[in-house]
Amino acid sequence: MGTTVFERSAPSASVVDHSLEQTRDGVFWIDDLPAALRPDRQALRGTVRADLVVVGAGYTGLWTALLAKLRDPHRRVVIVEAQRVGWAASGRNGGFCEASLTHGRENGASRWPNEIDTLERLGRQNLDEIEQTVADLGLDVQFERTGELAPAIEEHQLAWLDEWRAEAADDPDVVYLDEEAVRRSVNSPTYLAAIWEKRSSALVHPARLAAELARACEDRGVEIFERSHVTSLDSSTNGVTVITSGGWVRASQAVLATNVFPSLLTRNKLMTVPVYDYVLMTEPLTDEQWSSIGWADRQGIGDMANQFHYYRPTQDGRILFGGYDALYHYGRRVDPRYEHRPDVWRKLASHFFTTFPQLEGLRFSHEWAGAIDSSTQFTAFFGTARGGRVAYAAGFTGLGVGSTRFAGEVMLDLLAGDETERTRLEMVRKRPLPFPPEPAAAVGINLTRWSMDRADHNEGKRNLLLKTLDALGLGFDS
Repeated sequence: MGTTVFERSAPSASVVDHSLEQTRDGVFWIDDLPAALRPDRQALRGTVRADLVVVGAGYTGLWTALLAKLRDPHRRVVIVEAQRVGWAASGRNGGFCEASLTHGRENGASRWPNEIDTLERLGRQNLDEIEQTVADLGLDVQFERTGELAPAIEEHQLAWLDEWRAEAADDPDVVYLDEEAVRRSVNSPTYLAAIWEKRSSALVHPARLAAELARACEDRGVEIFERSHVTSLDSSTNGVTVITSGGWVRASQAVLATNVFPSLLTRNKLMTVPVYDYVLMTEPLTDEQWSSIGWADRQGIGDMANQFHYYRPTQDGRILFGGYDALYHYGRRVDPRYEHRPDVWRKLASHFFTTFPQLEGLRFSHEWAGAIDSSTQFTAFFGTARGGRVAYAAGFTGLGVGSTRFAGEVMLDLLAGDETERTRLEMVRKRPLPFPPEPAAAVGINLTRWSMDRADHNEGKRNLLLKTLDALGLGFDS
């Protein structure tokens, strides 16, 4: 097997050691959130009545509640959150707000070939509407529509860029950059060429997006209860009752936006698995350090490997660097103990200085991790339960910053019984295959991870397992 650029050009151990000496275990985005955007909300006590109750105050729940109030300002909407607004994936992701609803065109085209053009259009429309909502409501989320750069970092990836370039020949927002051009744009010795999709993605401050969505909800009368863990869902009488240890919400309809956490519906118990993703954030760079990189267009960046890295600049001059290892733990548990992986952070730090060797000496201020809700189709699935009174969406697989808004629209359409372009989609109407129970889930997921790493060491060639998964509609090519 061959080696990757990160093995051929690894920095010294002393460079990595120095960079992590003073790193804090904690989520930079949440630490960076102004106190005014993080009010301490009360827990649910007693019985509250509503037209719509939303379980979960991450992006999915917040977008759904906000859209519900924008559709009908008189609708009584309540959100119930087990912890704090945006504390899980919504407050700790990379802040890539992408147009794709299908985790990339290739993944979508392989699953819904007859709908891919519609899905692409709806995804662009969704991102445009997010940008418009941010402007209209004055949401201070550090929104930047800078697009995304996809660099080839291994020779075999150049052919993939050529195919992409040919397919997008008529799209003025898809720009091919040869080796000289891409290094003028972002100066990394690992870059051989790249595609820059100039309008397909935006950058946001993740915790600010959650906090500002919550503020916009409350400004319109939505009640948000924090530290109110939902223990059960009762629909034995008309409507739906959401039950916590401290109280009840009785509502006509409910939305389940729990994503990676265990579903309140038996039918969804095997539909997602939690996969842990790891991130580093640098200290602010000096003007000289920024000059050595360039990056004047401030794109988000995601390389083309199966085990890929994603990275982006922040508005206060830092670089977030994450990805590569995505770890699954036996039993489908979401456990804070899984977030502490010094070995993974060391590997990320090493890959960072391979990507930007001119930044040797820079330190990382924060290291953290979080669980991604992955589905077998690598993008969200949707549905209703309890006689159409409960709607759900989950399985965003790391691309939920933008697509959660689309999910909110879908769930509100489903609850209203409306036939719309969204609800007619096969992606919305059909559920993906569930993951198998343990131990088959752990064996299959970890064998797939091993196979993807092997492909990255073998010119991208997919082994029999990956080819079989592709044929079954369970494969994924990032």
